[in-house]
Amino acid sequence: MEDAIIETKDLTFSYPADEGEEPVPALRGVDLAIERGSFVVVLGHNGSGKSTLAKTFNGVLLPTGGHVYVDGMDTADEDKLLAIRRTVGMVFQNPDNQIVANVVEEDVAFAPENLGVPTEEIRRRVDEALRLVDMSAFVRHAPHLLSGGQKQRIAIAGVIAMEPACIVLDEATAMLDPVGRREVLTAVHRLNRERGTTVVLITHHMNEAEDADRVIVMDDGRVAMDGTPREIFTRVEELRAMGLTVPDTVDLLDRLRRDGWDVPLDALTAEACADAVFAAANK
Repeated sequence: MEDAIIETKDLTFSYPADEGEEPVPALRGVDLAIERGSFVVVLGHNGSGKSTLAKTFNGVLLPTGGHVYVDGMDTADEDKLLAIRRTVGMVFQNPDNQIVANVVEEDVAFAPENLGVPTEEIRRRVDEALRLVDMSAFVRHAPHLLSGGQKQRIAIAGVIAMEPACIVLDEATAMLDPVGRREVLTAVHRLNRERGTTVVLITHHMNEAEDADRVIVMDDGRVAMDGTPREIFTRVEELRAMGLTVPDTVDLLDRLRRDGWDVPLDALTAEACADAVFAAANK
C-alpha cells in the first residue's frame, strides 16, 4: 500500500520458552498495511496474537522473523527507534501505569518536555490535547482522583501531546466500565476525525468496532478476517467458531433470521437494527 503508515511483511514473533521447551509462535507470517488516517480495529480472543501485534507497531517487541515498517522505517533498526516511537504512540490497558505526575497538565506535558519541545509549544500542545479528549476542565486536577475513563483520556492526551501520526490503543478500554469505554472511544474518534491521526484499536469488545473503517480479526497468530465492519460481522458462524461474539445488534438479527424473519445482518447500529426489525414486522 502506497500510503501505509505501518506495514508488516511475513511478521513472526515467539516469546522465549521455558528451558527444554520449544517457543510457541504468537504471530505467524502476518502481512498487513495500515493506511494513513484510517481507524482500524483489531479483534481476537485472548491468545490470538492481537496485543503482541500491537506491541510490534512501535518497537516494544521486535520481530522474530519478517519486518515491521513504520513510515518506511524498519523497527529492527536501533537508530530509528526514537523516531518510530514519536510516529506511533502507545496507550496501554491500565492508565495508572502511564500517569507520572500529580497534576493533569504536568502529566500531559511530561513527554514533550522530555523531547525538548519549547515551553510555549508545550503549553499549546497540552491545551490542544486536553481539548481533543474533552478534559480541559480538569487541567489542574490530581489524576489519581479521576475515574478510570478520565484517567485513560489523560493517558491518551499525554500521547497526543507528542503529536504522533498514529496512536495504538492496546486493550485501552478493557478495565473500564461502559461509560468509561464510551468516553475513550469518543475521544479517539474525535482525534481521528479532527486531526487525521491514524488509530489502531486493539479490543475484545465487538461493539467498539462498529464505526471503524476496517476490522482485522486475529486467530492463532494469523489474520483470519480483514474487511469493513459490515463485511466482518455478517460472518456470524465463523466468528463464533473462533470463540468471538458479534455486536448485540447482529446477534439479535441473527436470532430473528433463525426464526424466519427477513432481516439483514449488516444493520450494525441500534437505529439501523430497529429500522430493520420494524420493516420486517410490517411486511
